[in-house]
Amino acid sequence: MPRRPAGHTRGRAAVLASLTVTALVAAGHPAGAVPADEDSMNQAFDRAAEEYGVPRDLLAAVGYGETHLNGHAGLPSQDNGYGVMHLVSNPANHSLEKASALTGESTADLRKDTGTNILGGAAVLRDHADTLGMDTADRADIDAWYPVVARYSGAEGGVAALYADTVYTFLAEGLRATVAGGEQVSVTSRPVSPDKGPFAKADITAQSPDYPPGLWVAANSANFATGRTATVDKVVIHVTQGSYAGTISWFQNATSKVSSHYVVRSSDGQVTQMVRDKDTAYHAKSANASSLGIEHEGFIDDPSWFTDTMYRSSAALTKYLCDRYGIAKNRSHIIGHSEAPGNDHTDPGANWNWTYYMQLVGGAAGSADGLSFASYTAQKSGSTGSQVKALQTLLNQQGYQAGAEDGVFGTATGNAVRAFQTARGLDADGTVGPKTWTALLSAGTTPALRTGASGDGVKRLQRALTAALGRTVAADGAFGTNTDKAVRDYQSSRNLSVDGTVGAGTWAALQSGR
Repeated sequence: MPRRPAGHTRGRAAVLASLTVTALVAAGHPAGAVPADEDSMNQAFDRAAEEYGVPRDLLAAVGYGETHLNGHAGLPSQDNGYGVMHLVSNPANHSLEKASALTGESTADLRKDTGTNILGGAAVLRDHADTLGMDTADRADIDAWYPVVARYSGAEGGVAALYADTVYTFLAEGLRATVAGGEQVSVTSRPVSPDKGPFAKADITAQSPDYPPGLWVAANSANFATGRTATVDKVVIHVTQGSYAGTISWFQNATSKVSSHYVVRSSDGQVTQMVRDKDTAYHAKSANASSLGIEHEGFIDDPSWFTDTMYRSSAALTKYLCDRYGIAKNRSHIIGHSEAPGNDHTDPGANWNWTYYMQLVGGAAGSADGLSFASYTAQKSGSTGSQVKALQTLLNQQGYQAGAEDGVFGTATGNAVRAFQTARGLDADGTVGPKTWTALLSAGTTPALRTGASGDGVKRLQRALTAALGRTVAADGAFGTNTDKAVRDYQSSRNLSVDGTVGAGTWAALQSGR
């Protein structure tokens, strides 16, 4: 790359007008602050930056944009990327193998050892810089690295620019991340004016054809089917297990065989549509034909990705889709990937706040029956709200005089709770926790239930399992794959016979609050 004239960097106005990602604000810590532990991540960034002549803060910003500096114990991302620097091994991107060739380190160590992984990331960045002809002076100018960062993404055109824009926003606004062991890794904010080179006109500007606030980047035609074979009646919530730009690029890759209708960015909630609503994205197996899929940037084991901005943006999109296609705004029709029939995925995971999300969507956290919720929280004297009303309804139905079903936990409700707890052999403390909820929700007849069953008995079972397991089991009245798994998990954790059939023994355990 030709060297730029001195003063070029500071002479440009509106330095980042096109960037929209919001980063963490730095707290004034110097970028190179290094704790005494020589195996720290700060030390790893410093060593790699020095060895390969890559600006330390640029290296850290790339890693943060990829993984929030979380190596996920060497487990792969959605597009088979590894470690803090997300070194990738798939048919379209071989940065893992390139890092191995450049550093002499094994791919196994590059996948699992954080220091080695960071070294590999620096080596790949330097290799791209050399390919572009950057000399020593160019490499000293952090703004000259923009095309290198774009290449590191493994994407092309506008998606590569989207990736690099994110990194330069982190450099402009600064960041501070707490990583394994409590260590803090920071990048101080600075004025930046990236030289975009061939990516200067690569910004994504096409508007989503189905959701006006969103952008449009088409998925590869090999990754979705034209048209629908079923009526759309649900929205499926996913987590990407990777970065925003990386996910968009992966859905453009014909070898991936996956896609979703929309992708939502963590930092600012930006939405990109990739498959038309009228077409069938490959995101939820048997639910593909009847659902719309929304991917959310991040990893299920790291709640730092689930920002308030992301929740609000995604909820606005879901509300729009529900209103447009007549989808009920409840947890039977707005579901997680893990709840879609026939799926073996676990996203969006325990860190996804379903209660808050459903409040933002404007629907019920539970279903229209007033008894089903994504989770059951502790209720006691003085509590108010929809779950208290559900509690009162259940107690009254079972002959315990809870008084008016007004959603206010008063004396009558407390007395009814204690009477119910005493009858079930529970601690009669008047507080409705997981055990009391489980017993209360499962109370009633005890029909034998197994895969394929349906009806109110199944819905009652699903509610009780939600309370007992502390995770959402969609109360849709259909005993499918996810309900079967929940039953087996419950049976295993309670030392019952694990057969997936809800017979007398499983009902007895539920109704006693086990």
